[in-house]
Amino acid sequence: MSKIHIEISNLKKSFEHLSGSITLFKNFNVKIKEGELVALVGPSGSGKSSLLHLLALLDEPTKGKIILNNIDINKLTNNDKDEMRRKNISIIFQDNNLLTDFTAIENIKMPLIIKNERKEIIKKKTDQILKEMRIFDRSNHFPNQLSGGEQQRVAIARALISGTNIILADEPTGNLDYRTSKEIFSFFMKLKKLKKTIIFATHNRELANRADYKLFISDGNIKRVDARHK
Repeated sequence: MSKIHIEISNLKKSFEHLSGSITLFKNFNVKIKEGELVALVGPSGSGKSSLLHLLALLDEPTKGKIILNNIDINKLTNNDKDEMRRKNISIIFQDNNLLTDFTAIENIKMPLIIKNERKEIIKKKTDQILKEMRIFDRSNHFPNQLSGGEQQRVAIARALISGTNIILADEPTGNLDYRTSKEIFSFFMKLKKLKKTIIFATHNRELANRADYKLFISDGNIKRVDARHK
């Protein structure tokens, strides 16, 4: 029986604005299992990024519960949340968020350095993932010396190296061409086979339809929609 990695109950998120309160979503309920690949879809400004920020423990819900790996995040201190992120959550941003003064390999090593891993373990894991992502020959290049696709591979490698079981990606292929987008998505399919849970926000209809299912956000509501696999 598959484990539940993420359970959301009666979730609501609203913001106070000059013109009044804005509700992004309300009464949202879902259970996401290990190994599921889920696409977040909906118009710009509908709340896709906000939902990812909530799941990444970078924001707090207005109401409701988020349970990650059987832990109610409402009961965590800020230090507990930092620890939860380090151990369980990887985040991939559209703009990569790579450190410009560090080489590709230095960017990728960062999560392991923060975890105080031994040098020999860091080298072994870093070399392995550079080869898997087909950027080993670009190890010592800085981000501005890499193509958009190579930068995103570095960002994905950095996110994956710590071995977390929840991967959150915000428009990971938004700045990439069609071929590179499909290539990046193929890495998500490999992670799915490793029973990682992947949730990605996207405007790419073709990629969304290759997910296990879609969560469609619009006008304060989120509904599950079956993907139409091609």
